[in-house]
Amino acid sequence: MNNNPASDLASQILERENQEKQAIALLLDRYLGRNDQILVQKIEMGGSEAYIGSVTLEWFASRVRFASRLPLLRQKFDTHTENVEIDAESIEEIQQRPLDWTRQASLAQYLAARKHHKFPPVLVVINQPWVDIPHANEWNNQGRAIKSAANFMPLDKDNKVGLLDVSPDVTIFALDGQHRLMGVQGLMELLQTGKLPRYKKDKKPSGSVITIEDLREQYQVDPVYLQNLAKEKIGIEFISAVIPGESYEEARRRVRSIFVHVNLMAVPLTKGQLAQLDENDGFSIVARKVAVTHPLLKDIKGRNPRVNWDSATVAAKATVLTTLQALKEMSERYLQHKFPHWKPLEKKGLIPLRPEDEELEAGIESFKAVFDNLANLLSFERLEYGGTETTDLRRFSFEKPAGEGNLLFRPVGQIALFQALGILVFKKGFSLESVFEKLQKYDADGGFSNMESPQSLWYGILFDANKKRVLVSGRDLAAKLIVYLVGGVEDDMERAEIRRAVAEARTVEDRAIGFNGKFVEPRKVGLPVLLS
Repeated sequence: MNNNPASDLASQILERENQEKQAIALLLDRYLGRNDQILVQKIEMGGSEAYIGSVTLEWFASRVRFASRLPLLRQKFDTHTENVEIDAESIEEIQQRPLDWTRQASLAQYLAARKHHKFPPVLVVINQPWVDIPHANEWNNQGRAIKSAANFMPLDKDNKVGLLDVSPDVTIFALDGQHRLMGVQGLMELLQTGKLPRYKKDKKPSGSVITIEDLREQYQVDPVYLQNLAKEKIGIEFISAVIPGESYEEARRRVRSIFVHVNLMAVPLTKGQLAQLDENDGFSIVARKVAVTHPLLKDIKGRNPRVNWDSATVAAKATVLTTLQALKEMSERYLQHKFPHWKPLEKKGLIPLRPEDEELEAGIESFKAVFDNLANLLSFERLEYGGTETTDLRRFSFEKPAGEGNLLFRPVGQIALFQALGILVFKKGFSLESVFEKLQKYDADGGFSNMESPQSLWYGILFDANKKRVLVSGRDLAAKLIVYLVGGVEDDMERAEIRRAVAEARTVEDRAIGFNGKFVEPRKVGLPVLLS
């Protein structure tokens, strides 16, 4: 008989631990056996709460939706491509990059054919029906949420581990990981139907399909292995669509901001897409606001759109006036002297902080004032009232039908002009009105037109005579020339440097083209008379 008190105590402790483990196992089985709850760990980063867990690929494919399906965007949602239709109305609500449906087949094939496959965790937004009902009981009389859209039930005393409500009335949207979602959905379709169509970028069928038989023959994939893929798990991080104390607009801004940040740290977005999405870059915010509100740029019924929201370039036949990316660069080059702290730090990966609302309003008004003056130039008055289209003013004389080659209708010329205006107004002390008084006469005399002509100041600078196309590399010199023309260059050395650069730009081999269109010695290429 063992009468050792220490041994008895140890046995009791072990027995109690086993009982506690069994109790925990029973408790977890009871809760985790339900499809409407997920075991998660609560974390905090940057002042935001999130919940990390894991779900099966089958659950992920069936329960998580694309970000474009957020109620905020449904009016401009293309049900076929799962993308948001980008225009002046939706640009302020846009939440995601366009989905590239050519990737679905390769992603699904990767999961099915490569045994050591791995998808990184996805970031999703959890949403409740009341979020999109302005007068729901969950909003107080100041329009602020009194609870979170994420219903979390803690299981420990520190409120760090618990169960997250994912019942059927809860909607979940992929914020980071939309192409992973596309790939998993493709895998589920492949497993359920035995085949998966291949698509073009806009989800139009390409005509070919992937079949399970193809995978078996090519990769010797076991059918049982394929069926077990649906039960594999992927990491998932939930953030709440609305947190307590937030207004609807603040919640929308926070979600958008997180989206931009996670994408900046992963696959870079195009400049045009960043301009659409960025909620922190002051120049992007100003450009978007003016693009959808100024009469020269905003969408007007019965008129062709003036802004290309996504592409960085303007096609020869396009009727748009400019691009959102160009507007963002125009905003930055004009306002950077007024708001130098808006620019991000030069260190790679660092992003700017969102400016204060008062500064943003001031920036919008300053940027808008330029377009007010721009609209009064003869070229733009012809566009508005003379029945002239942007293509007529943009195209070169050698193109069909012939155009006027006006640099104000080329993004590179627009950016150069705004760069010059920023220097003149914020560094040289000129008033915007006095600058445009001179530019109005210059424009009326055809100074901005026929840039492909040797008699044009912009020949060789913004126009490449050999390749017969616009010279983007001449943008900075063009900006300096505009500053010079208005009278903003007083230093003799600076004037000499501009003259040398102009002569160099207009020189072919050893001969330069003078402003009369004839060949001269490079040293005889001077500078034009200042505008009066």
